[in-house]
Amino acid sequence: MDNTKINQEITSAFGLDIPPIAMAFVDDQPQGVESIEGEFPSFCTFWRIAEEKTFYASADKHFNCPIGAMVLGFEMPKEVQEQLGGLVKKMCECSYLSEDEPPNIPTLTEKKAGVVYGSLKDFPVEPQLVMMWLKPSQAMIFNEVLGCCKWSESMQSMALGRPACAVVPTTLNKSPFGMSLGCAGMRTFTEISDEHILATLNFKEIDSFLTSLQTTVSANKEMKEFYLDHKKNITG
Repeated sequence: MDNTKINQEITSAFGLDIPPIAMAFVDDQPQGVESIEGEFPSFCTFWRIAEEKTFYASADKHFNCPIGAMVLGFEMPKEVQEQLGGLVKKMCECSYLSEDEPPNIPTLTEKKAGVVYGSLKDFPVEPQLVMMWLKPSQAMIFNEVLGCCKWSESMQSMALGRPACAVVPTTLNKSPFGMSLGCAGMRTFTEISDEHILATLNFKEIDSFLTSLQTTVSANKEMKEFYLDHKKNITG
């Protein structure tokens, strides 16, 4: 299935109001993909730009966001490393993070030269990560698709928090999916509405995800009809 059809299935099943985007972490700038020009305040800023166009952003384009550059596993010059240290110190001093948290923030394990960003529907290279903005009712479906709300003895929460971008390496290194409630930085830089939640999917799992998505949407439709009839029978 090509990316256009995958995009259609995801958008239709969830009823997305913002198009899903894709990312690929590459060693070289792909032929035919233009580099983005200008200065950008954060890694997450690129996510919103990708809704409108496809582009390549080299590692240095991410250096205005030391946390994002760290999460992406980029080699950072001394100046950026010092900025990172200062930012982490501020986060701990104001109790945004506890002092034992920074070493545990995940990072991409493979060192790459840059990132290709773009809308999923016409992404020009093999995607590695799909990212979506979900509203709570859509996040409910996402959770069910991935089995995260399945009642078992080993239930685990999948909702992450600050920094929101840590959901990217978590999805690629550890879990095939992720969800983040966001962070102060992400909501400032992306200007995403408060009603949206960030969700990610490792593209390697796309086939099984789509199959489970169809089943879950159908099951929820059937149960909603049942509940509507029950409500009508009780309340008139």
